Amino acid sequence: MKNRGGRTSRIRRRKLFTSFESRGVNESYKPEFIELKKWLKDRKFEDTNLIPVRFPGTGRGLVSKTSLQEGHMIISLPESCLLTTDTVIRSYLGPYIAKWQPPPSPLLALCTFLVSEKHAGDRSPWKPYLEVLPKAYTCPVCLEPKVVNLLPEPLKAKAREQRTRVWEFFSSSRDFFTSLQPLFSEAVESIFSYSALLWAWCTVNTRAVYMKRPRRWCFSAEPDTCALAPFLDLLNHSPDVQVKATFNEETRCYEIRTVTSCGKHKEVFICYGPHDNHRLLLEYGFVAMRNPHACVYVLKDILVKYLPSADKQMNKKISILEDHNFVENLTFGWDGPSWRLLTALKLLCLEAEEFTCWKKVLLGEIISDTNEKTSLDIAQKICHYFIEETNAVLQKVSHMKDEEVALINQLTLVETLWTEELKILQASAETLISLQKAFT
Repeated sequence: MKNRGGRTSRIRRRKLFTSFESRGVNESYKPEFIELKKWLKDRKFEDTNLIPVRFPGTGRGLVSKTSLQEGHMIISLPESCLLTTDTVIRSYLGPYIAKWQPPPSPLLALCTFLVSEKHAGDRSPWKPYLEVLPKAYTCPVCLEPKVVNLLPEPLKAKAREQRTRVWEFFSSSRDFFTSLQPLFSEAVESIFSYSALLWAWCTVNTRAVYMKRPRRWCFSAEPDTCALAPFLDLLNHSPDVQVKATFNEETRCYEIRTVTSCGKHKEVFICYGPHDNHRLLLEYGFVAMRNPHACVYVLKDILVKYLPSADKQMNKKISILEDHNFVENLTFGWDGPSWRLLTALKLLCLEAEEFTCWKKVLLGEIISDTNEKTSLDIAQKICHYFIEETNAVLQKVSHMKDEEVALINQLTLVETLWTEELKILQASAETLISLQKAFT
């Protein structure tokens, strides 16, 4: 008779699943993950500690069965599991890449391989990995134009630049795709479409790990630093954790170790870097809640909106700020207006008789109580302007969610971004009230 472990074992298993199923759903028994585990095992990787789980709001992640202390190995993925430009060069695409002029970029090689293997379907040896990749992405380049228009101005401009860049990437690659026609029975135009390349571009951009490769003559001079890491790429981002990630030349494995501990049956996170929410949404397609690096950007036009229009020295002040790179990265954060924002406002608020002191302002010196108070008052007005604008956009998004049901996921993402910015602005407004009390 088979030993099933008894009552104690059943209770232990029940606790394991309850501990994270209350927040997420175990996906290790789904067919695609069973196939992925088999595929990884064939490539000399087997992990018994990390469990794929789908969490509400954040999607798939990995939960640890055991507690991970500082310095513990989270994952060690063999080189044989990694998809790099080496993989592409060794494939059927290698000879076509080698003879193409000018040499294609490493990014184009990876994207071409992904599109080709996805098209191959069941015939692709990479199918188990391709099956667990997202079918669609939420980077701004993938959002509907009407949703992009709802983004904060600085991010909206970058989103449009991203869309242009990806379209140019596709357009400039068409001739190379045409050269691959001998590999396919179907027309390459139908295989390497814009939507197919966009999916591949997003896959590399959002999921690749950093792994620098030596430059090879068959590729352009662009850095070859991207590697796709099956299973490992299920690890989600948290700004509150620290890890050490690197390719170990001795073990020939991509390894991630903890710097901060992780509790038993808790989701394991890694950190993509100290990115604000604009960068996270632009590059990875998500927003981090209570992100300590999150901020609200103040553009130059808003900066002067509440300043006296009769100031004859205003143009000269703006010119000084531009010359000293003080018109960018002006922000409100969780702890109030940034030093750069307040410094820019202090210079703009200088009285005519104080104008010669502008260099001292840029060095952080206090010119007068009047200047300090005026700059804080202007900062508060700008902050309140942003709060009103943010509430208006949130109301608009709420209405659109009722009317544009097909865009509900995209709109919810934008709503999350604005909600986080509102919290930051409210925190900044409180900080400014405290700072202003010193001058009342």
